[in-house]
Amino acid sequence: MYEKLRLICFFDLPSDTPEEKKAYRTFRKKLIELGFVMQQYSVYVRTLPNRSQLSKYEEQLKRVTPKNGLVELIYVSEKQFNDRRFLIGEKSVQEVAIGNNKMVII
Repeated sequence: MYEKLRLICFFDLPSDTPEEKKAYRTFRKKLIELGFVMQQYSVYVRTLPNRSQLSKYEEQLKRVTPKNGLVELIYVSEKQFNDRRFLIGEKSVQEVAIGNNKMVII
């Protein structure tokens, strides 16, 4: 049985020089081209049909990872992803989307 997974990409890329800024934009553009969606700043998520797809995305991201950057990939089951908790401070956020058509109203 194949289980859907979420591939989460965390990255910390320097953006001080024009070259670093260009490398950052190239990396972020590649994430979006590969179907990743921004979860938070520097945290992007993509659904995978199964574990065997992981290496495909890892290789493509490796090609555009800046030499001074740090990129981390982790995959979790759909259930683990949907069981995450949101801790929201003093922001005036009214609603937060979670999971499949679930909504938390704050």
